Amino acid sequence: MRKAVLLGLVAVAVAAVLLLPVRELLVGFLTWTRGLGAWGPVLVAAAYVPASLLFVPGSILTLGAGFLFGVGVGTVAVSIGSVMGAVAAFLAGRTLARGWVEQKVAANPRLRALDRAVARQGFKIVLLTRLSPIFPFNLLNYAYGASPVAFSDYLLASWIGMIPGTLLYVYLGSAVKSLADLAAGNIHGGPGQKVFFGLGLLATVALTVLVTRIARGALREALSDAEAP
Repeated sequence: MRKAVLLGLVAVAVAAVLLLPVRELLVGFLTWTRGLGAWGPVLVAAAYVPASLLFVPGSILTLGAGFLFGVGVGTVAVSIGSVMGAVAAFLAGRTLARGWVEQKVAANPRLRALDRAVARQGFKIVLLTRLSPIFPFNLLNYAYGASPVAFSDYLLASWIGMIPGTLLYVYLGSAVKSLADLAAGNIHGGPGQKVFFGLGLLATVALTVLVTRIARGALREALSDAEAP
């Protein structure tokens, strides 16, 4: 019964992503939240839960939060929302979807190595995978649910590790002219504002790239150790 329910949910999720105009729906949702005052950031944060469960990329939500609420409020909303979504998928992977997730892990050598590495150093591995997005974010949430990592380690490491990427995307979103221009990355304002934004963006990108490069090397080393007999 559980397997049948899970397969049905997966089929619905896949059909929704493939058949529905997901990007347009997300932009429409963001447009609606714009006039809700203090409830806007709350609802945008809450939207990460179904997005994570249904494998919907959260980049539009993150960029939109930067545009709608600015870097400060946008970063807080996205940080809370993305962690809530990661936790929801983790709990689903530990309960309802556990059998399906274990099959996916068993069929993927990299995920198997990751599972063994997590058993040894749970907090460290979760943190490194969040800093270095080698694995698909949404699938990784489910995979960790079926792993032996402690929930507290998963929660804290996920929150810390996602902050650099969150800040970068929110910062980018704060510069677009309208929700329709999210993908274009147009910067608004005068020359002084553009220079200030450019310098801030350059510093943010440089820091994110540096952290990602260090994390990728450390993660590769940890996975190699896990694969060794």
